[in-house]
Amino acid sequence: MTLIETFTRITSFNFWETIPLLATAEAENAPVIMSGVLISLVVIYLASTIGAEICVRINLPPVLGQLLGGLVVGVSAFHLLVFPEGGGDISNSLLMDFLEATTGLSVDSATAIFQIDSEVISTLAEIGVVILLFEIGLESNLHELLQVGLQATIVAVVGVVTPFVAGTLGLIFLFHVPSVPAIFAGAALTATSIGITAKVLAELQYLNSKEGQIIIGAAVLDDILGIIVLAVVASLAKTGEVELTNVLYLIVSAVVFFVGAVFLGRLFNPYFVKIVSELKTRGQILIPALIFAFVLAYIATVIKLEAILGAFTAGLILAETQKCRDLKNQIIPIADILVPVFFVVVSAKTNISVLNPMVPENRQGLIMAGFLILVAILGKVVSGFAVFGQPDTNKLAIGVGMIPRGEVGLVFAGIGSASGILPSALDAAIIVMVIVTTFLAPPLLSVVFPPAKTLAEIKVRESAKVPAEVKEVN
Repeated sequence: MTLIETFTRITSFNFWETIPLLATAEAENAPVIMSGVLISLVVIYLASTIGAEICVRINLPPVLGQLLGGLVVGVSAFHLLVFPEGGGDISNSLLMDFLEATTGLSVDSATAIFQIDSEVISTLAEIGVVILLFEIGLESNLHELLQVGLQATIVAVVGVVTPFVAGTLGLIFLFHVPSVPAIFAGAALTATSIGITAKVLAELQYLNSKEGQIIIGAAVLDDILGIIVLAVVASLAKTGEVELTNVLYLIVSAVVFFVGAVFLGRLFNPYFVKIVSELKTRGQILIPALIFAFVLAYIATVIKLEAILGAFTAGLILAETQKCRDLKNQIIPIADILVPVFFVVVSAKTNISVLNPMVPENRQGLIMAGFLILVAILGKVVSGFAVFGQPDTNKLAIGVGMIPRGEVGLVFAGIGSASGILPSALDAAIIVMVIVTTFLAPPLLSVVFPPAKTLAEIKVRESAKVPAEVKEVN
C-alpha cells in the first residue's frame, strides 16, 4: 500500500457505512456525478492557468502559481474544491451547493456524491503525478544518473538523517515533547516532494544539468527512505516496537525493483521499438509506453513502494530507445492535462488557517513550526554541501532543491494526526512546516540557479573554446 493509499484509508470517514450509499448514488445520480467531476476540473484548470500565468509574468516558476491557485480555490479560501482528507465536508463545499442548485440534487444523495467526486479528482491527481514522473524519467539520462549515483545517495542520506535527528532531539529537549510524537515529527522532516522539485527544474531548464540529476536521484532515494522511515515510526506508534522484517523487506524490495527493472528494461527496449514500429493505429508509441509505465507503477505499489517510482523507472528505461524523442512530444499534452490536477489538488487540501496567530490554539504550534521550518530548510541545504569531488557544482542549489515537502509531507502529517499520537500543537506545526517549505522552494530554486539564457551562453562559449584549443595544438 502506498503512502497516499494509506493516508486515504486512514482519513476516510465512515468508510463501510458509506458503501451502500455510494452504490445507490452512483446508480441513481450518474449524470450528477459526472457534472460534479467536470465542474471540479473547470475550477482546477482555471486556478492552474491563472496562477501559472501570473507567476510567469513576474518571473516565478509556473508551478508556484498552480500551488497558489489551489490555495485560493481550496479549503483555505473560497471552498470551491473541498476534500474529506483535507479536513472539509459537504457543508462548506460551494461546488456541492452549486450542483444542488443547478441539478436538483437531493440532500440525501449529496453526501455520497461529494465523496465520489472527491475520490475521482484525487485519483486523477495521483495519475497526474504518475504521468509527471514518467515524463521526468524520459527527460533524464540513466547513464548520467548512474554517474552521480554516489553523490545522490550521500545527499539523500544526509538529507534524511540530519533533519530527522535535529528535529526529534530539538522537540524532546527544547519543547519537552514525548519521544514517540517527536520521532513522528522528525520523520515528517525527512520527506522531499520529487514532483514539485522535478517540475521546477524542468521549467528552469536545469533537469539535465549535473545539479538537476543529483537532485532527482536524491529525491527518488528520499522517497524510498521516506517509505521505510514511515513504516518504522508507524510501527513504533502502534506497538511501541520496530518490526525489522518490514524494514528489511522494504529495503530489499526497493533495490531489487530498481536494479531488476533497469536490467530487464534494457533487454526489453529492442522489442518495444519493434512492436511500436509494427503498429498502424493511432497512439502506436504512446499507448504501449503508458502500458509499460503503468505496469511498473503497479508492480511498485504491489511490493509496497510508490507508484511514482515505477513510472520514473519506466521513463528512464524508455529514454534509451530511439523512439524517445517522439514519445516525449506525445506525452507532453497528456501531462498538460493531468499534472495541473495534481498540483492544484495538493494545495487545495492544505488549510493555511493554522498560520493565523490570532487563534490562541495556533500560537504554540507556530512556535514549534518556526523551529521545524528552520530544521527542515537547513537540514536539506546541508545535504547539498555533502557533495564531494565536484568543485564546479552548485551545492546550494542541490540543497534548496531538496527542501519542498509537498504531498509527501502532507501524508506524514495526515497519518500522524489520524493515529492520535500527535498533540494538536505539534500536528499544526508539521502542517505549517509542509506549507512553508512547499511554497518557498520554487522561488528559491529560481534564485539559486542562474537564468537559463546565461547557462546556454556559457555552454556555447565552452563549446567554442574546443576548436580554438585544438587549433593551437596543431
